[in-house]
Amino acid sequence: MQASPAIAAVPAGAGEDAAVVIEGVDKHFGDIKALRGLSARIHYGRLTGLVGPDGAGKTTLMRILAGLLVPNAGHVTLAGYDVVKDNDAIHVVSGYMPQRFGLYEDLTVMENMRLYAQLRGMDADRNADLFAELLDFTRLGPFTKRLAGKLSGGMKQKLGLACALMARPKVLLLDEPGVGVDPVSRQDLWRMVQALTDEGMAVVWSTAYLDEAERCESVLLLNQGQLLFDGPPQELTAQLEGRSFRLEDVGAERRAVLTQALDLPSVSDGVIQGAGVRVVLREGAQAEQLQALSDQAHVGLAQVPARFEDAFIDLLGGGPGGTSMLADRLPPVELGSDVAVSCRNLTKRFGEFTATDNVSFEVQKGEIFGLLGPNGAGKSTTFKMLCGLLKPTAGEAHVVGHDLRRATGAAKSRLGYMAQKFSLYGLLSVQQNLEFSAGVYGLEGNTRRERIAEMIETFDLGDWLSATPDSLPLGHKQRLALACSLMHRPPVLFLDEPTSGVDPITRREFWTHINGLARKGVTIVVTTHFMDEAEYCDRVAMLSRGQLIALDTPDALKRSAVSPERPDPTMEDAFIHLVESADRELEAAT
Repeated sequence: MQASPAIAAVPAGAGEDAAVVIEGVDKHFGDIKALRGLSARIHYGRLTGLVGPDGAGKTTLMRILAGLLVPNAGHVTLAGYDVVKDNDAIHVVSGYMPQRFGLYEDLTVMENMRLYAQLRGMDADRNADLFAELLDFTRLGPFTKRLAGKLSGGMKQKLGLACALMARPKVLLLDEPGVGVDPVSRQDLWRMVQALTDEGMAVVWSTAYLDEAERCESVLLLNQGQLLFDGPPQELTAQLEGRSFRLEDVGAERRAVLTQALDLPSVSDGVIQGAGVRVVLREGAQAEQLQALSDQAHVGLAQVPARFEDAFIDLLGGGPGGTSMLADRLPPVELGSDVAVSCRNLTKRFGEFTATDNVSFEVQKGEIFGLLGPNGAGKSTTFKMLCGLLKPTAGEAHVVGHDLRRATGAAKSRLGYMAQKFSLYGLLSVQQNLEFSAGVYGLEGNTRRERIAEMIETFDLGDWLSATPDSLPLGHKQRLALACSLMHRPPVLFLDEPTSGVDPITRREFWTHINGLARKGVTIVVTTHFMDEAEYCDRVAMLSRGQLIALDTPDALKRSAVSPERPDPTMEDAFIHLVESADRELEAAT
């Protein structure tokens, strides 16, 4: 890509100096210490990843760098300016894209860009060339008249990036730009940011995707406000040499073998990876227990190169283990049929727009069924119809034998639903939300008290009972939402992007519960943009432009993407291949 005035903002040679200098920064909010004595340097022409678990201090640091928060101690310079003393200059030399969509949903793409130009003190009428360059860079040119609120998640992030680049910043601050964004759009974001660093810009990318962090040139790893690691991700990964293993060709028993592996005292972490199970040993541990599990399961065991994700989880003390206390307390689910969820010719139109187009599938009892697709593919619309929250334009849906056209109330009592966006009551405390959910599902007396106590213990909510949901770290918000959806022990659970934006340890915790619930016969339908999570599903349905384009096991979908260039494709490779193939077929047909 050729350099353009829109992005080539940093003079040649700037890479020799630090773009950001952080020295002894403390930040506290009352008794909460968000940052503690933090010191680091961020350089021009380099992509620096900012990672850590929920509540580590990442967003606090981002806001200090952007001049939106004042540190309690220490100081920060950005592009040579003090973020406190030279605050006006900071807003000129930096671009900041916040974690939550900060644009105006009732304005069009172009209206948002013009507004941001004016807020930057620029004459919007004299910057047509700049707008054209940014629209070309972000591939938003065909969508200038579309309302921002009508954009897909990926397109919203691209528009946010265009607005953050409006004043040709020297330092670009991106707070989790990949959250809620499908793999195709994530590739586009990565392409754009790589072009910016190639031109000399300093980019700080806060991320929950550790594969993204692994591709950064440098990483700052925070935990509880402290800097645990600062350097190239490969240096941290190298510390785990000889401790990463893979149980090979485990096949259909992957989730069960993973559970057994995670409960071994010698194991620090484990995940499903393709047809096998990836396992990390604790420091100083030997592989005898793993070898015994391998022999018991009649599968191979091989040492594999460590990944940054292995090192990240290990540095934070390891994963949550393989046993779900929640699932252990649940009696086995009994259904009158092997089919828990079904839809036939399911269609939903909003005016002339068809969100879900003639979709049909069945989900078996105890199955983990993934619903994948790019932003705007119709996943959430399909979900809401299956939960009885939206009335189909055509077609039919059944949950646990109840026809959602006629028995919506009966069906809702048999399912749990965790919405894509946190949907609990912000004016109620955590305790009150739990009480309200128990009441909605008709729980009374001792059962009500026991279930609420069970959820508080399982999801570690005890310290937050008097807090409002909006004040919780994202991981605890999601725990509360999941707790409320499970209060009545439903036999069918719908999870719409339950781990979006949460840290990798919390994601593992969620999947430990999901795997445990499935073993007890709970049927789970889940959407996700984390392609490694799709590996946990028994089957995956792929949607694109409202249509079902593929339905098979994860391994079968990956086999469909095999090519000379990709002899062993990942689930992300399969996702991109299937979506792009469907797009080509549609274009050829029209």
